[in-house]
Amino acid sequence: MNDFRFLHAADIHLDSPLRGLSRYEGMPEDEIRSATRAAFDNLIQRAVDEAVDFVLIAGDIFDGDWKDMGTGLYFARAMGRLNQADIPVFLLSGNHDAESVLTRSIPWPPNVRLFGTKRPETHTLPDLAVAVHGQSFATPAVTDNLVLAYPDATDYHFNIGMLHTALAGRQGHAAYAPCSLEDLKSKHYDYWALGHVHEHEIVCEDPHVVFPGNTQGRTIRETGPKGAVIVTVGDAQVVTIERVELDVLRWARVEVDCTDATADAVPSLMRASLLSAWQSNAAGLPLIARVSLTGQTADAGLLHDGVTSLRDDARAVSASISPDLFIERVKVLVAPLAQTQEMVIGDDFASLIGQASTDPTLAALLAEDLAPFLLAAQTALGQSPEDADDEGLRRSASDSNWTEVLETATLALRSRLTGEA
Repeated sequence: MNDFRFLHAADIHLDSPLRGLSRYEGMPEDEIRSATRAAFDNLIQRAVDEAVDFVLIAGDIFDGDWKDMGTGLYFARAMGRLNQADIPVFLLSGNHDAESVLTRSIPWPPNVRLFGTKRPETHTLPDLAVAVHGQSFATPAVTDNLVLAYPDATDYHFNIGMLHTALAGRQGHAAYAPCSLEDLKSKHYDYWALGHVHEHEIVCEDPHVVFPGNTQGRTIRETGPKGAVIVTVGDAQVVTIERVELDVLRWARVEVDCTDATADAVPSLMRASLLSAWQSNAAGLPLIARVSLTGQTADAGLLHDGVTSLRDDARAVSASISPDLFIERVKVLVAPLAQTQEMVIGDDFASLIGQASTDPTLAALLAEDLAPFLLAAQTALGQSPEDADDEGLRRSASDSNWTEVLETATLALRSRLTGEA
């Protein structure tokens, strides 16, 4: 059995838009629009430069049906580059690019093996004594345990299983093709190349069960480096698994502790936290940050009432740190000091405001009065965009969480009345 190396990737989501950025000026629109392709270009170049023996892509190559033939033609050209380098490619369809989802198709180069959907298939590389087993998704929501029908390991071969799955479950990922680690081990394969989970994870080392993560983060829920893995096999054993970074821009969550700070001091605190985040960006890639203001302060109401101004301040701060540092959103999560009472607006009125968020009768009246308006607004305008400044408040109202609405509203109201007084 020969020594060899292969690249394992998944969840490319070609031409998927990066979400949550449409309303923000100053974003690098061209880079954002082409991010998934640029990351995939890096994957192809890395495979060629490293002269890997073959490439595995474990599902969700596409983000859904192609808007036009450009997506398919782009992918065919990429596969052609690997074909010219004599690098075979094994592909699975996942939930986003299941057989029933794609209405267009084009012929792939001869180096591409796409697994079928009716039953597990096995493809071999005789020169390397490698057997690759897999099955594509026929429909987006596959709830059967596909592993049970996978064949036993092929004798005298290095056996690889490809599967698009969240195993027994992973937070934030639908439980498609559910299976257990024991199910995988029962096949006696040497390596399981998984897809679907967007975080890099080596689940097991005997045998190796690996999620490479997606190749490009697309929302604030997908922070940090993204890429694939290159696996080195010697004497029929996995020798190394090297994580390779392929992304072209990154997302980061930046927390700003505003404990005991005045509202005027917050821009300086944001600067310090954003500067630290940028200096920690060792790859030097463009960084899109969500800033969260936390802690307890007497100016909590003022900060909640001024989220739009804070967002503009954060943008100005980030632009002064680097032209490649961008603000996705500012979230105000600060709480008031425990015993802060604004008696200057009148003891009775201050007491009423303070009790509003804990008054079930008031919450019920609010729900009764505003629910018809909320329904009419959503019908006429559609759901609020994910990146709206008041997205959290709208979501609370939509979920009938009127206590949370009251807490936010009364906090801002107290601050505004105090200022006017």
